[in-house]
Amino acid sequence: MSDPAAVTYFAPAKVNLGLSVRDLRSDGYHELHSLMVPLSVGDDLEIAPADTLTLRVEGADLPTDEGNLVFRAARAYLDAAGVPGGAAITLHKRLPLASGLGGGSSDAATTLMALARLYPAGVDLPGLALRLGADVPFFLLGRAAVASGVGEVLSPTPVPRAALVLLNPGVEVSARDAYAWLDAEEAFTPALDIEGILAALSNGRPVPYLNALQGPVAARHAPIREALAALTDAGLHSPLMSGSGSTCFALARDDAHAHDAAQLLAGRHPGWWAQATQILG
Repeated sequence: MSDPAAVTYFAPAKVNLGLSVRDLRSDGYHELHSLMVPLSVGDDLEIAPADTLTLRVEGADLPTDEGNLVFRAARAYLDAAGVPGGAAITLHKRLPLASGLGGGSSDAATTLMALARLYPAGVDLPGLALRLGADVPFFLLGRAAVASGVGEVLSPTPVPRAALVLLNPGVEVSARDAYAWLDAEEAFTPALDIEGILAALSNGRPVPYLNALQGPVAARHAPIREALAALTDAGLHSPLMSGSGSTCFALARDDAHAHDAAQLLAGRHPGWWAQATQILG
């Protein structure tokens, strides 16, 4: 039973409307260029004040201690704020795991923002976010942005509202592996055509984006190739893998088209995760 003092927070998923990996830096990180957008689907977190820090997870078999990014985010904030107490957190996991949708990073950012509201203090949230993971600052920003650097340099960018369908074929992909495969092939890519991507979204035309990781990952995971083809077969356009995978997405004409296509895909591919959603912009 939920704690009556708990407040529920929504942690949105994201997709990369293009992900260019420009180069491998001397510090071992990658120089990126991506258009990241939050979505209307995601996880939920219930957070209430408590004497100690506890985490419960529903919907997935995940750690409930330092092995979980939510727990680490909460611990980092409480320590930085000098809070003597803690928080009782319940994570309702609705997104697939290791799926390129940024679920763990979004959960962590949402935890930071929730605890900052619960225990206000002069804490450097962006600094904490970056130490937790490269995608966490984006979710702290809470809106579409062009990301560069290792993903931490964010330029807020208005993005046209669009309907899309997410399709996850049930395989987990390690981001570490995806980047290692890319490095082995030295398959680095040029900067994205952000203006071209935004124009295509506005007029419903094929979107000129790319994902540098898609080739190396799809070559090793046949279900990702099948998911990309399935999206096209369902009447959607501009299919692309999000992040390091394994979730793929494609654009629909409108919300009704996305809903119908997601239902069609769920029927054709039992056991896969198909979801209609919208860009939050």
